[in-house]
Amino acid sequence: MAKYLLLKHYRGAPASVNDVPMDRWAPEEVRAHIRYMQDFADRLKDTGEYVASHALAPDGAWVRHDGDGRPPVTDGPFAETKDLIAGFMIIDVDSYDRAVELAGELSAAPGAGGKPIHEWLEVRPFLTAVPHLDD
Repeated sequence: MAKYLLLKHYRGAPASVNDVPMDRWAPEEVRAHIRYMQDFADRLKDTGEYVASHALAPDGAWVRHDGDGRPPVTDGPFAETKDLIAGFMIIDVDSYDRAVELAGELSAAPGAGGKPIHEWLEVRPFLTAVPHLDD
């Protein structure tokens, strides 16, 4: 088994087919989308392929240690994940092909008008070993 991170993006990915921002969906469309995501996760729990998932709030900040115990918080000039990443799901599957298959299915979650979004999802494998550095 190998773990993969499926990333849902606000921006930065190619436009989805049903490219209507969620803040313009009717409440029942939002509920249908969330229900689809929950049902998808429940099905993967039944197969043992689900690890975790969560939607992310749009707020966030960059933080770094400044050497004297008071990490400053800044909002740029870097690209910020709060502007890019909407949520994630971690799956544990037998192959990369299975990860791609599940990402494709998740991409069909309903959106505006109850039609599938067909959004692009980023599929990232977890690093399975610490990189070996030769002397």
